[in-house]
Amino acid sequence: MPHRFFGSPLTTIADTIPPRPGTDSNRVKGDTSRIPGADSTGLPGTDTSLKQKTDTFNLKLSKDSLEAPLKYEAADSVIVMIRAKKIYLYGKTKTDYTDITLTAPKVEMDQATQVVTAFNRKDSTGKVIESAHFKSADNEFTSDTIRYNFKSQIGLTKNTFTQQGEILVIGDAVKKVNQNTTFIRGARFTTCMLDDPHFAFVTPKMKVINQKLAISGPAHPEFEGVPVPVYLPFGFFPLSQGRHSGLLRPNFITDEIRGLGLQGLGYYKVLNDYWDAELSGDIFSYGEWAAGLRTTYRKIYKYNGSFNLTMRSSKQNFKGDPDFFKSRIYNVTWNHTMDSRARPGINFSANVNAGSTRYNRLVPGNAYLNYQNLLGSSITFSKTWKNKPYNLSVSANHSQNNNLGTVNLSLPNLAFTVSTVYPFQNKNRAGAAKWYENLGIAYNGTFSNSISFNDTISYGKNGVKPFFRYLLDTAQWSAQHNIPITLSLPPILGGKVLVAPGISYSQSWIQRTTRYQWNDALKKVDTITSKGVFIDQRGSLSLSFNTALFGTVQFKKSRIIALRHTVRPMVGFSYTPDLNKAHIRSSQVDTTGKILYYNEIGGGFLYNTSSRRSGAMSFGVDNNIEMKIRSRKDTGDLAIKRVKLIEGFGFSGAYDFIRDSFRLTPILIYLRTTLFEKININASANLNPYQTNSRGYDIPRYAWQGGKFRLGRLTSGSISMSTNFQSKPKDSKKDAARKKAVEERLNDPALQGDQQRLLEYMQQNPSQFVDFNIDWNLSLSYSLSFVSRIKPDFSGFEKDFTLGGVSFNGGFNLTPKWKLTGSGSYDLETLKLQYISMSINRDMHCWQLSINVIPVGYNRSFNFSISPKSSLLQDLKINRTRYFNGY
Repeated sequence: MPHRFFGSPLTTIADTIPPRPGTDSNRVKGDTSRIPGADSTGLPGTDTSLKQKTDTFNLKLSKDSLEAPLKYEAADSVIVMIRAKKIYLYGKTKTDYTDITLTAPKVEMDQATQVVTAFNRKDSTGKVIESAHFKSADNEFTSDTIRYNFKSQIGLTKNTFTQQGEILVIGDAVKKVNQNTTFIRGARFTTCMLDDPHFAFVTPKMKVINQKLAISGPAHPEFEGVPVPVYLPFGFFPLSQGRHSGLLRPNFITDEIRGLGLQGLGYYKVLNDYWDAELSGDIFSYGEWAAGLRTTYRKIYKYNGSFNLTMRSSKQNFKGDPDFFKSRIYNVTWNHTMDSRARPGINFSANVNAGSTRYNRLVPGNAYLNYQNLLGSSITFSKTWKNKPYNLSVSANHSQNNNLGTVNLSLPNLAFTVSTVYPFQNKNRAGAAKWYENLGIAYNGTFSNSISFNDTISYGKNGVKPFFRYLLDTAQWSAQHNIPITLSLPPILGGKVLVAPGISYSQSWIQRTTRYQWNDALKKVDTITSKGVFIDQRGSLSLSFNTALFGTVQFKKSRIIALRHTVRPMVGFSYTPDLNKAHIRSSQVDTTGKILYYNEIGGGFLYNTSSRRSGAMSFGVDNNIEMKIRSRKDTGDLAIKRVKLIEGFGFSGAYDFIRDSFRLTPILIYLRTTLFEKININASANLNPYQTNSRGYDIPRYAWQGGKFRLGRLTSGSISMSTNFQSKPKDSKKDAARKKAVEERLNDPALQGDQQRLLEYMQQNPSQFVDFNIDWNLSLSYSLSFVSRIKPDFSGFEKDFTLGGVSFNGGFNLTPKWKLTGSGSYDLETLKLQYISMSINRDMHCWQLSINVIPVGYNRSFNFSISPKSSLLQDLKINRTRYFNGY
């Protein structure tokens, strides 16, 4: 209940209501002898004075009273000075009033003025060991002394520390004039959250509007307490959280090809709560320029995405130079994700990355893009029907090869599927199901249209119409229908063998046919195409058997408990009739008169047979080897660990009983494993089981027939290895938090799909991506492949190896605050570095320093940057970038 006095009373307050005239105020409570009208007989039940009575009166409160009770407590003692109307609290005190909490080692409360004064505590040397702390719903600060009026909400503090957003404000004297406005004398503001900050901006006076903005008078920076003679006439610092529209400060760079330039000049605009846009550009003294539009949008539980469009006028060298060229190039990226909760059953997604085939090569300072030759895009809409087996998908795809300048478009692509249904299933069945109830039928239908063109071909001044005419002439569409029929049978031989029969029928509707004809004059094969609608039919019957065999070897008195070898053999039988005999053609393919058969409906050559009918047996064996080992460190169940020695190795192939020759297909051999839980290895090879003649063609004679026993000839193969090593994190919790923050940043729709912008962000914020918590790390990857080719003189075969390159990425701490990182690729064929990128980073607590160098490649660069870590002061950075072009 509101009251006049400043605190909750410690003793009972005396009755201030005066006695009624004619009554004895000293009468003992409960004595009814002098109550007027009381029954003096004393008969039970007749004493009406025992009835409860209620007094009603109006009590006017002082206009100076508080709006709510003020509560206080102290760990040591509380002293109440009744005459002086003051209360003193000692030892870890706490005072609460509405949403305000005040804690201090000593507090003085004046009931007359409603002012609370809080003091700090010092040790014998005069060092402050405990400060006064003020906290409200929207403000919090720590001071040596706090004087605060709870009624007027005006306060005065000395040597105050308060945080406003990302800014720490330190003031010699601070006056809080109302709930939202504060004036500061002798202010220092910084983003270094230390009692003695590494740097700060010093100003004689400052005004702070809580969580909105801070305005200062003349200010100058200081580092480690040393003033820097650079003065600003005033300061304006936004403190509100979230996004804000404003200018984007450019970076000054130098480039031996482009000249002097400004990079990143632009404007950022918050359009609404869900959408923002950024328009920026680069301009160089030699005439080159770039302009970009970047937008991001996000609506919770609905969708999120980003759209980026960049145009660049690129110029290399000068007019008159033999290698001079000038071109306008572009790149567009679009990423869109639809939340599954927005419209259940409907999904739309887009991942677009397209542009001029020269764009990636001409982007400066980005080795990743400079060597990225393949681009791809996909836009997909899909719909499923609730409680129905139908699924619909509409998509558009794009791919391009920047080296060759080829662009492939596939649009529209339609796919309609009906999930497996069981027409003979009895829903009211009781007991075990009949075998025929597991008979299922499904449908898959697709339509696709593909277009291909070359980005480097000129179509003349009026090239739009010829270009679209070319697209229409080269467009190819096709449609496929597939009806698979499956039957789930129970395992046989005591449940050890799985049986899976199947039937399928499919049709392909094709726009054109392709015929091959030997040109004897030019000694080559000519290609002839015909347009129309053609149907290619296929059908097959299949039956497969799968099982698993286990072998275990146990060891005694050893850390190795057991070895287990698992073998998974598979045997399948299939029959495919020839439903398209009319479309099988033959053609001479070389000067020796060799004849090969082919399917004119896009089927390619069928080699030595004129029929597609087959009755084949497929076979394969997959293996893995595991080991149980007893750990020396753990005990109990944790001491036993399962280690995969070889995750999988085996072979597969097929034998066609109907073909008149070459019945055995090439054998695929593969292996995959992880050594020491660190080194990932994948290897595969194709084994040709037939012998060859003097010209390198296969002959119907197995490789193991004859004088020497050979399993076959390796025609192709590949092996890839990758590994990652790193030291243990110094702080596991800090490591998990950093990984989460990096993942969120990398998944930001504003950066997804825009590798150039992501690289710029990483260079400007190295502290977010350089992990000083891990002393060292190293990642390596390598791939090797080969193809067996016949020698030019037909004297045999030779293996054409593609050695590829060793890719590496790693770093190590030079000191606890210095880290060296690098990444690159070393080409084993040319024995040269294909590209390399190195950086040195320094963690300066509240500042960050990075030096980035790309010394190898067409676009070499050097970048030096030092800036505060806080995003609020990022524009105060010192950034120097220089590009070097050419080899």
